[in-house]
Formats: sequence, C-alpha cells, structure tokens
Amino acid sequence: MKSKIQLAHDPKKVVRRLLSVLPERSKEVLTLRFGLGKTTKQSTLESIGQEYGITRERVRQIENHSLDAIRKSDQMKTEEVVFLELQGVIKDMGSIVAENDLLDAIGSTASIQNHAHFLLILGEFFVQAKETSDFKARWNVDPSVASSIEEALQSLYKAIPGDEILSESDLIDRFLENLQDLNEEYKNEEVLKRWLSMFKNLDKNPLGEWGRISSSAIRAKGIRDFAYLAMKRHGSPMHFSEVATAISDLFDRQAHVATCHNELIKDSRFVLVGRGLYALKEWGYKTGVVRDVLKELIEREGPLTREEIIDRVKKERYVKDNTILVNLNDRKIFKRESDGRYSLV
Repeated sequence: MKSKIQLAHDPKKVVRRLLSVLPERSKEVLTLRFGLGKTTKQSTLESIGQEYGITRERVRQIENHSLDAIRKSDQMKTEEVVFLELQGVIKDMGSIVAENDLLDAIGSTASIQNHAHFLLILGEFFVQAKETSDFKARWNVDPSVASSIEEALQSLYKAIPGDEILSESDLIDRFLENLQDLNEEYKNEEVLKRWLSMFKNLDKNPLGEWGRISSSAIRAKGIRDFAYLAMKRHGSPMHFSEVATAISDLFDRQAHVATCHNELIKDSRFVLVGRGLYALKEWGYKTGVVRDVLKELIEREGPLTREEIIDRVKKERYVKDNTILVNLNDRKIFKRESDGRYSLV
C-alpha cells in the first residue's frame, strides 16, 4: 500500500508548462491556491482576496476561469500523455483510491503531491469524491467500479457485529464475498487493503486485528482495553500480574500490577475465576462465587453427580475439588438425592 510510483513525467515541469498559458495574475492565484510555489501551504480564497484586494468570490471566479482556460488550451492537448499515465496509475491501484494513498505513492514531498493533485483537478479522466463521515477523500477513473466498492464496504461493515474483531485474512475473505461480481484483476491483497484503508468505519488495532472503529477492541484507550486485547491474544485465563506484563510487552505501555488488578475488577468483560486469575466473560465464564456457579449449573442442567459437578465447575473456575465439595455441602441450598445426584433444595 505504501509502494512508490515513478512517473515518466515530472509533475512540476508539466504544471509549469500548463500554467504558462495564463496571464500573470491568474497564474499567481492558482499557484497560491494549490501550493505550487515556494511555499506548499494551500491558501484560502479569503487570504488570496485580502492579498489582491478583491472578494473571495472574485478569487473563486478567477480560479475556475483559469482552470477552464488551461483545459481548453493547446498545451493541455500536448500534455495528454501525462494524464493518460495518471489514469493508468489509478487503475493499477484499483480504479478507486484514497487521495492520501494516491499522492503518497506519487510523491515523497508536499510540493510534488500538490502538483500531482493539481493535475488530477485538471484532468477529464478523474472523478473526485469529497471526504464524508464514511469515506476518506478519494479519486476514481471508473464510477461503476467505485460504486461497487463503496457498496461492498458498507455491506461488510453491517455484517460485522459491534464488538467482533477479525484477523486481517478473515476480514479480506469476508470482503471478497461482497465482491463476487468484480473483475478478477482487482482481487489481489494489495488492492483490497487499499480499498479497506479508504473506509473510515473499519480499522485495525495495535495487534493488527480489524473491527468497527467504535469498538473499544479497535480503539484501545485505557488499561482495561489493553488488558482485554492482551487476554484475547493469550486465549486463556491469566493472573493479573501476567496481564500487566503482557500490556507492557505488546503495547509498550507501563501497566502497574495493582492498577491492572483494580481495573479488571471494575470491568464486566472480565471474570475472576481463581485466586488472582481472570478470564473473559465472552469465553463462557460466569460471574459470582463458587456457590453461585453451582446454583446456576444445577438450575440449568438439573440434578448431577458429584463427578459431573466437579468437571463442569472446573471449566468455569480454577478451584480445588475440595472447595467445590465444601460449597456443595451447604444443606440450605443443595441436597443429595437417593441416587447420589445433587439438586437444589
């Protein structure tokens, strides 16, 4: 996605030749407006108007008239090969590409990127789409492909539950399911990742896992979120001191053991399953002390033998057999049936 493209034609030299067809003031206005001079900062209509003592609307008129004049000039026809090259670049990048990805690939400096952007504004082949709440600013050379990609990204987003996180390969597989009618030439990993990067509602966390941008598993902010990611990566219950160490190792963030313990206690995503041991609630672990686990188990499954109870409880709690039996002998809650199985009083 970050590979550089070596253009056969220097954008700066091409723009210089195109600007040469304009009167001096028109040339200066476009130079300021698009950051084509010594300074790469793109000036506002307001600031240009103040410099020339004219209204911002008049600056807009000069800008639009100047762009039209270049497009209709003989020099524009002479430079047609340059625009064909840029069209080919965008097509090779997937026919639709985020503006920042495109410009980063074309040039390593702000000056080159500004000149390339100016050529995109001029060219008839290029369709610009402004930034929205869902998408970054982007360019395309095939509106039908662009529309298909944007619809596929929206469908992909809707199919991912709010807190689900996916590996990059799983996400790409799901994305491809929404692109079955698309030309095979686009179905390569580099293009697919580039399309994903222009969609603002999906992102990846520091561990490279993808999900909705609104998910705390994607936009980790505090110790609790980093603890969740660390434990999910580990895949089994962890002591709170191990969680603190994992946060430091995985995210290069200092996590004090005591602070980590306090945060785990407060967060409903974690369940205390043993002495200092925590598991994720989404793994099927239940909150409560051993007695509560016993009650919920028998309520759910009915009378069980002592061995069955021990086996099931130890899947939810890291406790000794004797601890389970001590709680099971509470005659106010549990009773032993004539067949040896235990039920609730």
